[in-house]
Amino acid sequence: MDKDRVEGAAHQAKGSVKEVAGKVTGDRKTEAEGKTEKAAGKVQNAIGGMKDKIKDAAKSWRNR
Repeated sequence: MDKDRVEGAAHQAKGSVKEVAGKVTGDRKTEAEGKTEKAAGKVQNAIGGMKDKIKDAAKSWRNR
C-alpha cells in the first residue's frame, strides 16, 4: 500500500473531526478547514490508489 493512501486516510479522518468540531462549536472557519482537509485527503488517497495500480500493472507485466 502506497504511503499516500495511508496519509490521505489520516487527513480525511482529521478533517472529519475538525469539521464536526466546527459545526458543534459554531466555528465556521474550523468547519471549513475540516472540509478542506478532508477533500485534500481524498485526493491524496486517490493518488496513492493510482500509484498502487501502476505498481501492480508493472509487476504483472514483468512476470509475463
